[in-house]
Amino acid sequence: MSSPDVPTRGPARPGPYIITGILLTIAVVVPLYVPAYSMDEPRLAGMPFFYWYQMMWIPITSALVGISYWLVGKEDRRRRDSVRVATNPEEGK
Repeated sequence: MSSPDVPTRGPARPGPYIITGILLTIAVVVPLYVPAYSMDEPRLAGMPFFYWYQMMWIPITSALVGISYWLVGKEDRRRRDSVRVATNPEEGK
């Protein structure tokens, strides 16, 4: 177990977290804005726009969440590696 004085992660860069927040906000807010898609036309294979627009957002939201997960994971690995190299210089070679 590590002591509380030894950091487990290096300093965070705000960029990946800001991008992740924007992507997740898009995934949540756009489908909630009902006036954008509360109509019957155009139809796709006989299905009203209201339904197929909502179904279209399922893979889009999945992709946005996946990208966000990848960005945060990559940043976390970078932060852990920066501490690992700083505490064990031989390991970084």
